[in-house]
Amino acid sequence: MINYSERYQQLNNSFQQGVNQKPEGGMPEIRFFKFNSHRCNEESEASQHFLAVKENYKFDYPVFLPAGRTHHDNAILLLHGLNERSWSKYLPWAEQLAIQTGRPVILFPIAFHINRAPLDWSNPRSLIGLLNLRKYRYEGDRSVSFANVALSERITESPERFYLSGRQTWDDLTTLFEEIRSGRHPLFNEGCRIDIFAYSIGAFLSQVALMANEKHLFSDSKLFMFCGGSIFRSMCGISRSIMDRAAFDRLQDYYVNRFGCEPESRWHRDSAFEAFFRMIIPERLQEEREHFFHRIRNRI
Repeated sequence: MINYSERYQQLNNSFQQGVNQKPEGGMPEIRFFKFNSHRCNEESEASQHFLAVKENYKFDYPVFLPAGRTHHDNAILLLHGLNERSWSKYLPWAEQLAIQTGRPVILFPIAFHINRAPLDWSNPRSLIGLLNLRKYRYEGDRSVSFANVALSERITESPERFYLSGRQTWDDLTTLFEEIRSGRHPLFNEGCRIDIFAYSIGAFLSQVALMANEKHLFSDSKLFMFCGGSIFRSMCGISRSIMDRAAFDRLQDYYVNRFGCEPESRWHRDSAFEAFFRMIIPERLQEEREHFFHRIRNRI
């Protein structure tokens, strides 16, 4: 049996974004599907200038397909972590999930991540000026790095981006689930059940999606959370691979102390907003939140 490190290297050597692959030996096939995201209701004129990233709206996503079937009644959605720039570490996860469960595994990128982000955001040559600026501005903060400087600057400039990114992804997942469950997706039969394997911030997003349960599309989905699942205030995103301390402090301050307290017209207060709002601090709407998780405890 090939070891994990070897298989990781093999997958990353052969994987090409947007290029279908059909390996020999009964290993899962990788197929790509195009997705068109639409501006969500929250994208006011004031916010569109920092959301105008063309890569974020038209992209493709890979699906790992177990050998032997053309149409499926079950699927797994794999959601990644914060500030990811590639699918690299998730490729062996998706492959093994497809092999062990016999289900297709959908790798769907969160808004402004992976192939939904400009290449400049992960190019050290393009980021050197911004990196030096943040090192000067936050002298002594050793969490500032090439890997996190693009996200850190965007969050520091406008912490609303965190919610807007999640909000757009939630809209996208609702569209994807509706396409799959209605039988309009070429891989899946009508009524297909979709379970979720969620890592890090993907776990938080999944909890919000299950709680909001738009159009009852998530009513029978099971959720597996890996390195995630906490209330927002209990998260710690300070990392040289995620965001620096200044950005994280700004993020926490905004959502714990100000988000949802703005004028009523600031946000569209629907089921997605309410679900996110419940997940920020433990004491806020605690009874409703705990009742929800108790009710679906057998699905998590």
